[in-house]
Order: sequence, then structure tokens, then C-alpha cells
Amino acid sequence: MSFSNLGLSEKVIAAVNAAGYTTPTPIQEQAIPHVLARRDVLGIAQTGTGKTAAFVLPMLTQLEKGRARARMPRTLILEPTRELASQVEENFTRYGAKHKLNVALIIGGVSFDNQDAKLMKGVDVLIATPGRLLDHHERGRLLLTGVELLVIDEADRMLDMGFIPDIERICKLVPFTRQTLFFTATMPTEIRRVTEQFLHNPVRVEVSKPATAATTITQLLVKSGREPHDKRDTLRRLIRSAEGLKNGIVFCNRKIEVAAVYRSLKKHGFSVGELHGDMSQPDRTATLDGFRKNEITLLVASDVAARGLDIPDVSHVYNFDVPHHADDYIHRIGRTGRAGRSGAAFTIVTPADSKSVAAIEQLTGMQIPWATDLPASEAPAGDEAAVAENGGEQHSRSSRNAHRGEGRGERGGRSRPVRGRERNRGERNSAGRNAGEPQSQGDQPSQPAERQHTERPQAPPPREQQPTVAANNKHARNDAPRQPRRQPETEVDQDVSHLPAFLLRPVSIKA
Repeated sequence: MSFSNLGLSEKVIAAVNAAGYTTPTPIQEQAIPHVLARRDVLGIAQTGTGKTAAFVLPMLTQLEKGRARARMPRTLILEPTRELASQVEENFTRYGAKHKLNVALIIGGVSFDNQDAKLMKGVDVLIATPGRLLDHHERGRLLLTGVELLVIDEADRMLDMGFIPDIERICKLVPFTRQTLFFTATMPTEIRRVTEQFLHNPVRVEVSKPATAATTITQLLVKSGREPHDKRDTLRRLIRSAEGLKNGIVFCNRKIEVAAVYRSLKKHGFSVGELHGDMSQPDRTATLDGFRKNEITLLVASDVAARGLDIPDVSHVYNFDVPHHADDYIHRIGRTGRAGRSGAAFTIVTPADSKSVAAIEQLTGMQIPWATDLPASEAPAGDEAAVAENGGEQHSRSSRNAHRGEGRGERGGRSRPVRGRERNRGERNSAGRNAGEPQSQGDQPSQPAERQHTERPQAPPPREQQPTVAANNKHARNDAPRQPRRQPETEVDQDVSHLPAFLLRPVSIKA
């Protein structure tokens, strides 16, 4: 069957032929006639089967009649992520080239004023994420009472991201008589409840068993150590040994792991980019454009890129982490093997991932084989791999410690400069304890040149023997010129090491 047999308008058929498509996919062949008949549709199909065109093409045909009003869109398409919303907009631009339709994209990360200006002009197709759509509605800038057709795409992803309450609220804001198209890859219990609540006598279009991957994808499990640097080493070996690698997506469970894997691959000379939810919208768009244009070979991403991204020629998918939810595995590997092409999906498995792998195999109904011909490890010692992954942090830390250790004693510890008072105190205490031992000439402090030829003044008598003389000559001592301070050379009969330094200081008096 060709597109001309589905009831599409001549403009739409011409645009499809210009894009190079001649035969519809099973989901398109079954869903398009029901959409044109104004029936509610529940579409269940795996990723990469052309679900987007299954609602875009009939919508273009329906929108050829009528016109939009300010702040009242005629059709509404809800997407879970910004990337999916942008992709749908690209489809309308491609297939609606001969239609004079106003298409507005309402997503986060973009100015409210620019979006409000588009809504004010009147919108035929409004493509939005739930959060930003409700923001505009709460500000009074958007009315949903004129919506004739509502599309909820990637509904199971909406459930995972917690958008189901927002979806229920939006469904209550649009007219009861609207037409609803509901597309999903899996059918959890919560999704089934939503369809029963908001779809009216829908036509169920199911082209494949829920939660199944395309048969053109080769799936393999790869054993790895439990440490992060072991998994990164396994990933690099997989990439280097891959046959026919054109480009690939590496999926991680957390954003912090996305950053770590991105730095690792970049350090080892791979052409790589990163994509996660904390990036700004311009950065995310630039990264995706570079990946689509093959300027970037590898894309390290969180699950934000696992749902619906239309990058048709992805040759390999690598699951750096086994997904927490078995449904996510179907969406991840669905980025490859699209539109009948062949693809390969590798999942790195540690000993702690056995339960997650068992859940995936139970969901898919198949036992995933293990890879056996993986090349030898790049770094047998885990420490070397860890040093390479951390950008030489351990080496830098060792250098810093060695630098700090200069001047330390054998016992270690942090050294600190010796203050002048402490130095003098130590010298005086040493002099007091070793008063009976003669000092060598090398131990004496050096004197200025003009003092070397002068006669050494006689040391004053011990302080204990002249307390009265010191008291009587108090005023005379203040008027006399100050004598240079000398080390006492008299013997001390008792151990004075326990006395403070100021009591051991010699006092010069005038006889």
C-alpha cells in the first residue's frame, strides 16, 4: 500500500514523496485512516516505527480547512521533553512546506515573551511540554477551549517523568468533544487507567507486542567489574572493537555519570558530546545538531535522549548502566535499528545488576546472550585506569604531598616555621641544661666585624646572689647605656629546664 491510498491530501502526499518515502510503516498504515475519520486512537508500537508521521500527516490534511484565532490553538501536541517537541516541529516544517500553517513551540529554556508573541498571532499547531504549557495558561496568555485535536505522545515516558497529573489537568481544560490520539510503547497500569478515563471508544492500533525491540537490533550483555573505572575500560574496549561503528549513544542512569564518562572518552581521544537535563536548551540543541551531522561520533546521554529522538542512522547503543526500569531498556536500544536498519546494543553488566537484567529479560520475553570475544583490558591494574580516568588526579595529589613533605622530619606531619621567641627559648633551655659543657667555636653566634677585636666584658654575677643590688641601682641602670645581650657562661648548679624563658633571661646591672 502507498500513501495515496490512505486518504491524505495531495499536498501532503507530494511532501512525503519529496522526502523520499513511498510506503507507509505498519503503524502509519493502520492509524492514519482512523485519524482522518475523526476517531480516538490508541497506538502501541515500539520506537523507530514512524509514530510521529502517523499523526503529523493526517493532522496536516485536517488543518487545510479553517483558521486559527489569537491565543486559541486549533490542535495541541504534548511531548515529554524539549528534544521530542523540537523533532515534531521539524516534521511539520518538512511535510507542511506547502501549507500556510502557524506552528508554535512552547518549551522551557526559551523566553516567555517570544512564545507569547507567537500565541498572539494565532496558532494552528501548538507543540508543548506540559510544564511550560500550564505556565502560559496560568498567566492568562493561553486558552485551550478551541482545541479540536489533542495528541499525547510517548505517554509512558510522561508517566516516568511524573507528568501524568499535568496530563490529567490539561485533558480537563480542553473541550470534551475533542479528538484524542494517544501513543505509547508500553502499557503500564497507570497508562491504561488514563486511556480509559480520557479516550472515548478508541481504536486500538497495535503493530507489535508491547515492550519489544526491533528484530533488526543485535543485543548483547558484557561482563565488567563493579568499579566505575572497570566499566569505563570495558566501554572503551567495546567502542574500539565495534564493527561498522558510524555513531553511537552511551546511556547512563545519572547526570554525574554522564559527565564522568564524557570526560573519560574525551581524554582518550574519542569524538564525544554529552546530553543531560541540566544543560541549557541552546547547548542541547547544538549537541544534537552536531551528532546528527556526524560532527560528533559518540553521544553520552541520560534517559532524556532515550525517548523518541529521530536520529535514523545510529549504528550502536551502549548501556553504560543497566536501566533501573525495564521499560527504559526498550526505549534506549530503540535509538538504533530504526526504519528497518540494522543496529547493535551492548549492555555493561556488573555483579550487582543481575536483578535488573532478569527484569529486562522477563519483560522482553527473551534471553539476551553474553558477548564472548571482547578484547583484553587496556589497563590490567585498576589503579592505572583510575589515574587515567581522573585526569591524573592521583599523580597531582602525590606531587602536592611530596612538595608539602619537604622539610618534614622522619615522623611526618605538617611542618611549620619556627618563631624567633621559640628559637631563643630552645637555645636558652639548651644552654641551661648543658651549662657544664663547653661550647665549640662553631656553635657560637657570629659577631660583627668591629666587635671581634674588642675585649669581652665580664659576665654579671648570677641573679640569685644580688637581688638587693639590682633593686638599689634601678634608676642608675635606666640612665646607663644598654649593654649587648650575651649568653650566660656561668655554671648553674641546678636543673632549670622547667623554668620559663623569661626567668632564664640574663640581666645586666651596673656595679
